[in-house]
Amino acid sequence: MIARVLTALGLIACLLSVPAAAEAAPGVPPLPDSFLWGVASSGFQSEGAGPDSNWKRYAATKEPYRNGVDFRHRYPQDIALAAGMGLKVFRFGIEWARVQPSPGSWDETELAYYVDVVRRIRAAGMRPMITLDHWVYPGWIADRGGWSGAGVVDAWLTYARHVVQRLHGQDAYWITFNEPTAYVQQEVTNGGVNPLLVPLMFDRLVAAHRSVYDVIHQLDPGAPVSSNVAFIPAGEALVDLTFWNRIADKLDYIGLDYYYGLSLDNWSVINAAKGEFWKVDPQPDGIYHALRFYHDRKPGLPLYIVENGMSTDNGTPRTDGYTRSQHLRDHVYWLQRARADGMSVIGYNYWSITDNYEWGSYRPRFGLYTVNAATDPALTRTPTDAVATYRTLATSGGVPSNYVPVKRQSVCSLVTLLTSCLFPPHAP
Repeated sequence: MIARVLTALGLIACLLSVPAAAEAAPGVPPLPDSFLWGVASSGFQSEGAGPDSNWKRYAATKEPYRNGVDFRHRYPQDIALAAGMGLKVFRFGIEWARVQPSPGSWDETELAYYVDVVRRIRAAGMRPMITLDHWVYPGWIADRGGWSGAGVVDAWLTYARHVVQRLHGQDAYWITFNEPTAYVQQEVTNGGVNPLLVPLMFDRLVAAHRSVYDVIHQLDPGAPVSSNVAFIPAGEALVDLTFWNRIADKLDYIGLDYYYGLSLDNWSVINAAKGEFWKVDPQPDGIYHALRFYHDRKPGLPLYIVENGMSTDNGTPRTDGYTRSQHLRDHVYWLQRARADGMSVIGYNYWSITDNYEWGSYRPRFGLYTVNAATDPALTRTPTDAVATYRTLATSGGVPSNYVPVKRQSVCSLVTLLTSCLFPPHAP
């Protein structure tokens, strides 16, 4: 029955439908010189040499973590690679477990390392985007019950305040919690929180964000603060009840991570739920609908794509022939369309600067520079085809006005079903 309903909806959609991109792709104006082109990374996924933490423990039952891609010692090289593409923002994460290995103690060597990361980003002509929590906390917090344990909010705020005191005044963008909904899901999946205590974890993440927002504005006046959303097509309105709606008054910009769309002609996102990210059929126009969703909710706030990227299967070409370079151009085209249609999109980070440990596996490859972490002891950074493409995009304000996306516009996005069917986006 469900299959018949979906078939019928698909036929209706086709009657209303969007023409192929080659027939209907209107011109787009360039993005302004002020647009923030960037790359993203995280702490545990890339740093290596990991201290005791919840994820160091989780990784013991997954593909061996080894040494990540050793950002901890190769950060000057990776920062230089980003600067060489003409980018303006470098996002990285602070590891709580690294800077506070035990209650009440601070590792000055590791704090100095993060100070130097910021220094080198600034010296390379870029702005740092600093993530305070990318799903990882110290082993001693895990021993106390993680986010369901007593005193965790106060302990986290002590850590966050200490970091902001050390890194303030550097023209940074701040991210408090990376993808809170996915954070909670990962904790449940890996046994870090009892499913019955999920509401408690959300309550505590909300309390921590609301408090640290004020702390950052006190210690680093003028620095924009946000928490990036893991966009779940067609489900975001419901998901946002748990976190985003409760902190929306404590945001200076809307941070948005977009990877997958959902439409009447593309249900492949189910592969992401199974961890087979390379099997998802990318839907570049979905980034437009995701931006529209939040623009309509908070028209006064700027929008920043904090993460966007595409997985390949262990670095091999995709079976559909779609390249990382094409994926990047197609998504930037839709950013330009969104901005032309009145959405205040101020920045875009590619996930990620290098391949890394994708929460249990090195198989999904998202990097602009590929790294064979499991087989290459030298951890060589090898450029993909998208490196030259990103350099051109960043120095040219995006794709040319006559660019035609490789991926055609989807039929009826389930993010904005009625409007995307009846009034698909067009340039002004």
